[in-house]
Amino acid sequence: MIIPHQQLDPETLQNLLEEYATRDGTDYGEQEVSLESKVASLRRQLENKTVVIWFEPGEESVNLVLAEDIPKDGDY
Repeated sequence: MIIPHQQLDPETLQNLLEEYATRDGTDYGEQEVSLESKVASLRRQLENKTVVIWFEPGEESVNLVLAEDIPKDGDY
């Protein structure tokens, strides 16, 4: 289920973005990118609706996913 980022408490959203930006597998290549830049990029992607916050009830997990990867019929 998609969670609109505007419905999250600002501190909760910040913590989510920081946690996602520091996960293994989120490297930005050979160039070092600051945490602040990573979070700002993720925030822009949320605002542009290219990325959404996805809550998986069965696993009780939250992730950021590309909006284009969410099936239009909602069977994600």
